[in-house]
Amino acid sequence: MRKIVIAGNWKMHKTLDEVTDFLHKISEWEDAFQHKCKIGIFPPSIYITIALQQLQNNNIFVGAQNVHDEDFGAFTGEISPQMLSSVNCKYSIVGHSERRHIFGEKDDFLNKKVRSLLANDQKVVLCIGEKEEQREEGKTEEVLENQLSQDLKKIKDQHMKDVMLAYEPVWAIGTGKTATPNTAQAAHKFVRDWLTDNFTEEIARDTTIMYGGSVKPKNIESLIVEEDIDGALIGGASLNIESFTKVIELAEKKSFK
Repeated sequence: MRKIVIAGNWKMHKTLDEVTDFLHKISEWEDAFQHKCKIGIFPPSIYITIALQQLQNNNIFVGAQNVHDEDFGAFTGEISPQMLSSVNCKYSIVGHSERRHIFGEKDDFLNKKVRSLLANDQKVVLCIGEKEEQREEGKTEEVLENQLSQDLKKIKDQHMKDVMLAYEPVWAIGTGKTATPNTAQAAHKFVRDWLTDNFTEEIARDTTIMYGGSVKPKNIESLIVEEDIDGALIGGASLNIESFTKVIELAEKKSFK
């Protein structure tokens, strides 16, 4: 049984005071309920230890938005899987479209990141997704297959338990556009079928595949009821405590997978 995962990617947002206020509020909110969803937050790296400390008694995981593939070295401004492990941070996003298309990260580099995280007993949230022009050209499945085959190259079956996927169509991230439930489901189904063909049916069945792309309280219910959509990786709506918790509450009403 796959558990619904709702995670917030804060990107480059929030001051220290804003972070502290948000964490205090979500800690109190989470304490008041028995939640069915798995809840996570990916703050900017300078706030990771603060979030871990403030949420240590809550069932909310904290992750990094990005990571380097090396454990140490002359890589100014980067953080390593080993560093994350040393502060007890167990999750990292890899391959977000902004890392791919703004910072030019290629699939071979992303594969090294995935392998390095898994070698350091970390959990991976691998983002995949097509640009708008690629969708218009009918290349969505081609793009997804290429990203999956390269980013998960040489990953052994036993390590897939520590990998979650997030389908994030680039044209829907921060644009206000959202893939229709049918469109998102079709992409998620393709990804799950790919996992069956390239790993095992059991791995495909158990792997969490989240959707990301302008997810809000008004559309989460229609997305989450789809068979192969296992939650959401949320950007803008995760910055506000009311909208983020509302998404979680609405998702939990539909959490019957």
